[in-house]
Amino acid sequence: MYKVRDEALQFIYSVTQEVPSTDLVETVICANDVLLRCLVKRQGENLKIGAQNMHYEEFGAFTGETSPRVLETTGVSYVILGHSERRQMFNETDAFVNKKVHAALEHELTPIVCVGETLDIREAGTTNNWIKGQVEKAFVGISADQMVKVIIAYEPIWAIGTGKTASKEQAEETILAIRNVIESLYGSSVAEKVRILYGGSVKPSNIDELLAQPNIDGALVGGASLDPADFLTLVKAAIKK
Repeated sequence: MYKVRDEALQFIYSVTQEVPSTDLVETVICANDVLLRCLVKRQGENLKIGAQNMHYEEFGAFTGETSPRVLETTGVSYVILGHSERRQMFNETDAFVNKKVHAALEHELTPIVCVGETLDIREAGTTNNWIKGQVEKAFVGISADQMVKVIIAYEPIWAIGTGKTASKEQAEETILAIRNVIESLYGSSVAEKVRILYGGSVKPSNIDELLAQPNIDGALVGGASLDPADFLTLVKAAIKK
C-alpha cells in the first residue's frame, strides 16, 4: 500500500520498455485495486498486472471486497492469495484461501498462493510440517491440470520487511519440501511444472544467490521493488537462472 496513481504511472512508464521478453522471464506487478485498470492499459507486451487479494464470491453483500469477476473483466492476469499479512491481520484461514484458489482458476486468473511460518515455528523445527499443512489445505479439490497453473510463494513471516532473509540454504530446503508435498499429491510431473517463488526481504544484493538455487523459480518482492531501477535489476536477475 504505497504508490498513488501518479506515482504508479510514473513507475510503469519507467519500466515498461525495459522489461525483458516473456520468453525470458515472467514479470508481474501486483498493485492496489484502485490502480489496476490504469496499469493494465499501460502494461505493454512483457509486463502483466495482478491484484493483491480478492474475495471468492462473484458478487454479493461483501462491502469493501473485490470479486474475481471484477478482476477478470479489468484485464488482470494474476492475484496474490493467502499473503501472511492477510492471514495475520485479517484472520484469513486455509479454508478461505482454498475457496479463493478455486475462484481464481474459474476466472482464468493465475493464483500466487503464499505459505510460510512464524519465527516460533522455525525455531521449534516444525517448519516443514506447518508448510505441508498449508499446502495440502490450500489445494483441496484442485485437479492436476489446474495445479500446473498455480504459483506458490514461500514467504517466511519472520523475514518479511524485517531485513532478515532466510539463507539460500534455508529457502532452498523449504521450497524443496513444498515441491515434495506437491509431488505426493499430484506426482512428479506436476511438481516439476509448478513454479515456486521465494519472498522475504529479497533485494538486489541477494537475488542472484537465491535464484541460483535449483528449486527456487523466482521471487515475490515487496519494498525492494518500489524503485524502478531496483525493480528492473530484480527482474533481469531471473534471466540468469
